[in-house]
Amino acid sequence: MKRRSFVKSSFISGAAATILPAVSTAMPTDTKAATSAEYYELRVYTLKNETQQKLVEDYLKNAAIPSLNRAGVKHVGVFTEMNPSGQTKIYVITQYNNLTHFNTITETIGKDTELNTKGAAYLNAPAKEPAYERIESSLLKSFTYALKLAAPEKKARIFELRQYQSASEAAGKKKIEMFTDQGEIDIFKRLGFKPVFWGETVIGPLRPNLTYMVSFDDLDAKNAHWKAFGGDPQWKKISSVPEYADALLVSKIISTLLVPTAYSQI
Repeated sequence: MKRRSFVKSSFISGAAATILPAVSTAMPTDTKAATSAEYYELRVYTLKNETQQKLVEDYLKNAAIPSLNRAGVKHVGVFTEMNPSGQTKIYVITQYNNLTHFNTITETIGKDTELNTKGAAYLNAPAKEPAYERIESSLLKSFTYALKLAAPEKKARIFELRQYQSASEAAGKKKIEMFTDQGEIDIFKRLGFKPVFWGETVIGPLRPNLTYMVSFDDLDAKNAHWKAFGGDPQWKKISSVPEYADALLVSKIISTLLVPTAYSQI
């Protein structure tokens, strides 16, 4: 494998890069809608020990994030699990301005000599001592009316990453409509959830699904916010509409509590 191809795959999953042209042609014909959405890559590194964790984190901190920032990426969030069952996984959220930006980085990242030098230990890890066990990668498209990632104030806080899986594409679209057109996102903002991003998974596992991230000062704040959400009159009004019943639109919810690394840009 040529080095450029290898480095490219270390940033963006091969599947996403391969399918990207198909996604581009599948976008709406409305130019404004198609070009205004951000895209996010959500990566999950599975690790077996602290040696792998250090190798991945050193690569992200010293090589990958600086390279992505030089390429115009504003925010790269890196998180570990708050309550891991064994060796923590590493979650990485990378913000792209649009699909063109995503594709440009995919095509050119291998030319970054500083990345190749500072990331050599990760990029050239031998097969018998790999840098990680597996990478799971998803490409997300931001929601209408929530088109931009909002990085919260830099201070001690926890993050909740939530994925809503649906039984069908139609149900998934209906749930997104509930967030956007029916004002569910506005409830989160009004109640102080500090939402970071909202995205529909266009490439990745367990589709159809949507994923979003909110943040809290601590666990007590998290519990208080969700209690307030459940009792909110506007939420009760929206969720009482028969066509928006969770039983119809959501087949599974996965909630993961995360803490940012010291070098995370989210």
